[in-house]
Amino acid sequence: MARILYSVILYLFSPVIVFYLYIVRGKKNPAYRAHFAERFGFIDPQTTTPLVIHCASVGEVLAATPLIKALQIQQPQLAIMITCNTPTGRAQINSSFKGTVKSAYLPLDFPDATARFLKRVKPCLIGILETELWPNLIVQSNKKNIPVLVLNARLSAKSQHGYQRVQPLTNAIMSSITALASHNETDAKRFIELGLAQSKISVSGSIKFDINPTSEQRNKVSALKKYYNEQRFIWVAGSTHPVEHQFILTAHAILLRTRPEALLVIAPRHPEQFAKVAELLENSSMTFSRRSHNNYENENVLLVDTLGELQCLYGMANISYVGGSLIARGGHNPLESAAFSVGILAGPYTYNFAHIYPELITLGGCETVNNDKQLAEKLVYYSNNQTACITLGQQAAQCVANNQGAIAKTIQLINQHLEQNNEQP
Repeated sequence: MARILYSVILYLFSPVIVFYLYIVRGKKNPAYRAHFAERFGFIDPQTTTPLVIHCASVGEVLAATPLIKALQIQQPQLAIMITCNTPTGRAQINSSFKGTVKSAYLPLDFPDATARFLKRVKPCLIGILETELWPNLIVQSNKKNIPVLVLNARLSAKSQHGYQRVQPLTNAIMSSITALASHNETDAKRFIELGLAQSKISVSGSIKFDINPTSEQRNKVSALKKYYNEQRFIWVAGSTHPVEHQFILTAHAILLRTRPEALLVIAPRHPEQFAKVAELLENSSMTFSRRSHNNYENENVLLVDTLGELQCLYGMANISYVGGSLIARGGHNPLESAAFSVGILAGPYTYNFAHIYPELITLGGCETVNNDKQLAEKLVYYSNNQTACITLGQQAAQCVANNQGAIAKTIQLINQHLEQNNEQP
């Protein structure tokens, strides 16, 4: 009954949902209008795929990429589809996998759209990254005997409370999940409290720690350092948001007073912000160039208006600032920087990565700041203390090394359920 009520509410709001995606988001980013029929389950009928892995957006795609590539090496014959919710997520899939997987939008959670998706794709298994728990998708998959695995699962206290407020619907979700691999015991306990059977849960750690730069990436980092003059003090502000952009530029302006050769590399989180950051820079006293123009001439700022390069750009830096943390967005993944032994600065809002930041800070691989003035003070300090800057990066890399191993456990779980499903008559 709860799922029926949920579906009725979704249908009632469907005009608003479509208007928001196609008109509002589509105006800001026309890519939202492409492949729009996929959001209603109209997937190419030739896309029958044994394994579907859902990654909400860019962050989840990046986190899942080492897992999926390791799976491809083990089972090169396995057809994989990666679904997502955003154009930037889709672009990242295409950039990371170069056509070796299929990509599509996961349909909106209308019952008919989900049923159409399952009928056309015919998955043998669905893996959902983190906590994208769509009731109709999960319940319908269970009814069709399609295993649903929640991978790299995390659940904050706030999210747990939200699910508890709709407990009848949550019960339907929990009873339909086949297995769940959680970050840690705390996350596992929260899922159990929501009604997930303890026998369905394993603690695998976070696959985000299993990030190892490839030789191709390291070669690109070396080329970037050479091109952008590694003799300068370079800091990268990655995945920044509105309001936060200005904080970053203010901090850099302060840094330039003592280190006029310093280079800021600013990478806005969303493509629709590229022009807005360019406008802020045009109205400042700082010189800048665009990464897409490849016309760098020793400017104060490099505006990253490209996709799929952030990890390597972190790699060329002396230190990084990870965005979404000076404003209440919860922060983004610091491990892309840490994997290259580049230390991290972050604001106070890092709750999206509460399973990572405490240890990263305790080990001395990250320092937190509360505002643009404190950010500038840290930048000045580390620009004048090379040894401290290197140590910050080494400790960040150590945090990554200490927590690796989740990918092997997750692949084992996927293979186990693929084999069990294939054995069924």
